[in-house]
Amino acid sequence: MGTVMGRNGMVACSQRLASLVGVQVLAEGGNAVDAAVATAAMLGVLEPMSIGIGGDAFALLYIAETGEMKALDASGRSPYAADAEAFRKEGLDAVPQTGIHSVTVPGAVHGWQTLLETHGTRTLAALLEPAIRYAEEGFPVSAFTSEEWRGLEGKLRKNEEAAAGYLVDGRAPGPGEIFQQPDLARTLRGIAEGGAEYFYRGEVAEKLVLCSRKLGGAFGMRDMEEHASEWVEPMRASYRGHEVYQLPPATQGFVALEMLGILEGYDLGSMEHNGADHLHLFIEAKKRAFADRELYLSDRDSMTVSWCDLVAEPRIAALRSGISMDTAVARVDAAPVAGDTEYVAVADGKGNRVSFIQSLFMGFGSGVAVEDTGIVLQNRGHMFCLEEGHPNCLGPHKRCSHTLMPGMVCRDGRPVLVVGLKGGHVQAQVQSQIISNVVDFGMSAQEALDALRFNHLSGVEVALEPGVAAATVSALEARGHQVVSGAPESFGGAHAIAVEPETGVLMGGSDARKDGCAIGY
Repeated sequence: MGTVMGRNGMVACSQRLASLVGVQVLAEGGNAVDAAVATAAMLGVLEPMSIGIGGDAFALLYIAETGEMKALDASGRSPYAADAEAFRKEGLDAVPQTGIHSVTVPGAVHGWQTLLETHGTRTLAALLEPAIRYAEEGFPVSAFTSEEWRGLEGKLRKNEEAAAGYLVDGRAPGPGEIFQQPDLARTLRGIAEGGAEYFYRGEVAEKLVLCSRKLGGAFGMRDMEEHASEWVEPMRASYRGHEVYQLPPATQGFVALEMLGILEGYDLGSMEHNGADHLHLFIEAKKRAFADRELYLSDRDSMTVSWCDLVAEPRIAALRSGISMDTAVARVDAAPVAGDTEYVAVADGKGNRVSFIQSLFMGFGSGVAVEDTGIVLQNRGHMFCLEEGHPNCLGPHKRCSHTLMPGMVCRDGRPVLVVGLKGGHVQAQVQSQIISNVVDFGMSAQEALDALRFNHLSGVEVALEPGVAAATVSALEARGHQVVSGAPESFGGAHAIAVEPETGVLMGGSDARKDGCAIGY
């Protein structure tokens, strides 16, 4: 797949029709924020197992007029009535992966409205119109989407409303089949007319709370009514003369910053790309960063340490010093501290950039659909732990730790790469690989996405994509790594837009592992 180029605007995401909708918004005079919202809404129609208004969203924005980098946290919280002890008394050691107890307040709709009120130029009603039309009239299901949908039939059958809304005669729609979502269209139209108020204080909120009560959940109207998006200070760390931006906790963005910080101490560009030394260092850096993630990551209001301390250079140097070039370690303890998802990359012709991500978490989220709304609720609550005293332990009105992490890379204060991906826990690993591919190896956006990937699983077990040289595999195994094969979806699905610094030309890339594309004009 070749690099897509354009000068006036570009959108890269996992569905071609959604990319087209976003580019049309740009061509008609909308800005990058407008296009991101329209694209995300469209993705919720075309790829309902991955993204929708029952999920959360996060965004990084570069505002060309002011040179600002801004971050929006549009994630929801647990119910006020959430109680970890109740789960422990039932003998559970984890929050359920599906069902109403895995649900947190959906934050995406409030996030859309907040983005548009602050930095948009189009109304929410205008931007939702394409999604409403495709939900009402139907869309042709792509082969890749159909295959993923088929694998989730059993999950959907467990909930009457989910099965009624997202199965056709008890099965997933086939490739090329026209799929209509009249309930979702009606809900989107209500949002278009009534905004976030309709969703969080009106008819949708009432139906969500009723759904929760029927299923034994803990939601009340207060949980919906008090929800709000939050502008937060983005995290920033340097990498070889570039500035890498991420969202702060509760996202796992600092994990990528830690990985890159550790790797900055090595001359990766002189190594064989995806050779044994290169992969070994990435894998060992990942283990150390993820040890911190497991111990410290939580709602930022509950964090026991500062993310700044986690990525402080002396600490990063100490983490780096523990890496042996000859030996893979099975376990890394977190060092002490001093002191299913879809991603959208958008660039407009005025220099604005948006790195946007929205998700239901696992396929079709909790598997719970709200009656007459077309809304499938996310299962982000599964990310809470039940360990008493842990900062990420389930509690009332609390954000859980999040895998979502839209990224952006700047040079001399201006964006040179907008990047992100779906893939849950693998996001930090893959995003770090992509950034290094661009910075260390001079790859284009598309080349950086096409390059083979690793996915460290646990202990010494690491999955490599097919195509990694046999000699490299043998060399890794000699160092103690246990190399296994991984399912294609376990390596993520990324999209990126790079900017040529001299000409300002936009260069887009879309992951061939998925079903989307970059479109520029």
